[in-house]
Amino acid sequence: MLQAIFDEPVRSDIEWKAIEAMLVAAGAEIGEGSGSRVRIALNGVRAVFHRPHPRKETDKGTVRSMRRFLESAKVTP
Repeated sequence: MLQAIFDEPVRSDIEWKAIEAMLVAAGAEIGEGSGSRVRIALNGVRAVFHRPHPRKETDKGTVRSMRRFLESAKVTP
């Protein structure tokens, strides 16, 4: 899953629940915010993302943001 987030061109077929599972496996703390917000903390870096709806796939903009978050947290493939 980690490699899929860093693939070029940016993918639009990554399911959010797979991203969350990968984050948990990497040691992230995930908390619920209001609405579709998800708070994530990993290696001292914090971010807030929105779960996609009604689709289950994450859009390209969110994948790019997740990539930047992971790079900040020193998690790369």
